[in-house]
Amino acid sequence: MGRLPAEDDTPRTPDRVTCLTPRNGESRISLRRRSRSPLPAVACAGPPLESEGMDQSEAREWLATALAEARAGLAEGGIPIGAALYGADGTPLGRGHNRRVQDGDPSMHAETAAFRAAGRQRSYRGTTMVTTLSPCWYCSGLVRQFGISRVVIGEAVTFRGGQDWLAGHGVEIVLLDDPECVDLMRAFIEHHPDLWNEDIGD
Repeated sequence: MGRLPAEDDTPRTPDRVTCLTPRNGESRISLRRRSRSPLPAVACAGPPLESEGMDQSEAREWLATALAEARAGLAEGGIPIGAALYGADGTPLGRGHNRRVQDGDPSMHAETAAFRAAGRQRSYRGTTMVTTLSPCWYCSGLVRQFGISRVVIGEAVTFRGGQDWLAGHGVEIVLLDDPECVDLMRAFIEHHPDLWNEDIGD
């Protein structure tokens, strides 16, 4: 997959990556960087730390909506990735799931489906895109193009997309490392490797 077009690939500062891990339901890590060097891979481990980012209970509540969409997609014979877009005040704006198989449309990724379902918005400042899987470069570009402020990610174990690039350009990344999201994708990839490789462009 090629590089996304951008007016400037130099990471903005400050930026933040927030990892909320499921251990004991509490562990959090919030990393702030003021360097202009690229972000390293983020390890979500260690003792609980106070996070200035998103509240964990709210993040997981919103992820549940995306997970429901992922299950719906799987039940339809599609790729189990779900997403939801929330307004700055927490209002649900749109939700959807990957529909590559169902619609025969390779561009209909989960984040795209949720974005389209939200309809036209005057501004996306302060909005949050919630997705069960780390967004690919295509969906990462959507987030950047329209100025979505935060992305909540269910897991980045089975696929690590453009999350570091997004964080380096000022988007807050909340990584939940959710076991159900991981299991859902691992099972699908095991049974449908060709379809998975088609979806991610391999």
